[in-house]
Amino acid sequence: MELTLWTYEGPPHVGAMRIAASMEGVHYVLHAPQGDTYADLLFTMIERRDRRPPVTYTTFQARDLGGDTAELVKRSIAQAVERFQPEALLVGESCTAELIQDQPGALAMGMGFGDLPIVSLELPAYSKKENWGAAETFYQLVRSLLKNQLPAPGTPKTSPLLWKEEGRRPRVNLLGPTLLGFRCRDDVREITRLLAERGIDVAVTAPLGARPADLMRIPTADANVCLYPEVAASVCSWLERSFGMATIKTVPIGIAATEAFLAELAQVLDLDPRPGEAGASEAGASEASPAAANGAAGLGERASRLPWYSRSVDSTYLTGKRVFIFGDATHAVAAARIASKELGFEVVGLGSYSREQAREVRAAAKELGLEALITDDYLAVEQAMAEAAPELVLGTQMERHSAKRLGVPCAVISTPLHVQDVPARYSPQMGWEGANTIFDSWVHPLMMGLEEHLIGMFRHDFEFVDGHRSHLGDGAPAVAPAAEPVHGAAAVQMGPSRSEPAATATLLAEPAVETVAEVGVAAAGVPIWTPDGEAELQKIPFFVRGKVRRNTETFARERGVARIDAETLYDAKAHYSR
Repeated sequence: MELTLWTYEGPPHVGAMRIAASMEGVHYVLHAPQGDTYADLLFTMIERRDRRPPVTYTTFQARDLGGDTAELVKRSIAQAVERFQPEALLVGESCTAELIQDQPGALAMGMGFGDLPIVSLELPAYSKKENWGAAETFYQLVRSLLKNQLPAPGTPKTSPLLWKEEGRRPRVNLLGPTLLGFRCRDDVREITRLLAERGIDVAVTAPLGARPADLMRIPTADANVCLYPEVAASVCSWLERSFGMATIKTVPIGIAATEAFLAELAQVLDLDPRPGEAGASEAGASEASPAAANGAAGLGERASRLPWYSRSVDSTYLTGKRVFIFGDATHAVAAARIASKELGFEVVGLGSYSREQAREVRAAAKELGLEALITDDYLAVEQAMAEAAPELVLGTQMERHSAKRLGVPCAVISTPLHVQDVPARYSPQMGWEGANTIFDSWVHPLMMGLEEHLIGMFRHDFEFVDGHRSHLGDGAPAVAPAAEPVHGAAAVQMGPSRSEPAATATLLAEPAVETVAEVGVAAAGVPIWTPDGEAELQKIPFFVRGKVRRNTETFARERGVARIDAETLYDAKAHYSR
């Protein structure tokens, strides 16, 4: 067991709760102590839902452990069925209740509820986590509801071209969106609109907004779109094996991916590509193609503002920017592709906490010449981020906090998220409009970072003294960070108000005199920064200042230099630029 302040994923029963809360007509009976009922807050506070999730807790207490907790489970199940009249019942246990081994699912099965579908969830809380729990719950629910529709052995598989034989429009299922996912609500709306433009209907969207009766209509579609593999990959795989349903696996995040998504749809459903689409498909087949990267083949060029800007004169500020990416596998891999191939960034770090999709993340990192970081330790991610010295971080809300400490701009691209990442406005990540949203949310922090640097450069000008707080807030390292004190005496001439530096404020460095503390630091092998060295360091843009500081200290240690002044700083710069 490891104590931690934050975690990327909750236990698997939280994933099951996401499925239940995302659907209509489904109720979840959770065998859990009072302390495990905290998950309600995730939906009411983060998702800003107007109702609690459809969950009944047994809420056993310590004194109940000496009695018959199984009877408590049966009583809670009976009360939930009578009160809520669910169309399907999920029964499971939390990590604490798992130790008691009451087997609530088996108890529910034997209570005689007639035709009520009951799904017994066995979610190993000590080896699996939230996304796996959501995927397993969705899989077990779909499999339970469709067991009576399974084709007999030897039955020919359904063709994805059945729509032509029946003389109707093709239809697909959108599988994977849930509550507490990243912009799932808006992604579904964007992809539904995109499909409608191609003459494709959506049969079922699940689990988000679906009822058990809707899940039973899944086999009526011609193909499944796996929008979020973390949740839907196992269901799509089972539907493909059992019903012969084709799966559209391309996740349409970014210009090239959206074009590839449409090309895969056209291939699977045998659709005629529209003018310009054939070229886009061919260009999309080679990700090295500039046309594919910028959407120049037609579709993306007309539908999104990202491609033309990424080729414009203004975009030269973006070229080569160092980006560190961490999140769930789907969004991290998509972000790496967009950053490197569509915006001209340099990806200097790529990782994910999604161990089930680690192979895909490692493959994407290998293409970029990187080693993927697969971990659920946010401190390890923060350390890797600091070592990579990026100019922009794309991550979760944890990386947002870490980036603030490092003084680096950050955009959230993945769960886990906070309420500010669940906007009331339309803000998808998929499709053409999703590309616009991504462009805005990634580029604006960089532009603000430039503004931050300019404010730092002109901080002695009276026009920039008061009221110019940037997006980095008070903690922005426009001056020497508190964690890295300036050694040596320095004084700033203050204006009349004592709170603002005067327009002619200067940094006055006294003659270097080693204090007892400085001698001790030097003796320990840690170089000391002199006032003039610190002053020169502050002239370097904040987003690379940390790396320059580390390189200079390494340079000084290797050469036995105890005091780092301005001359040492420039010697180090010359050394590392060779």
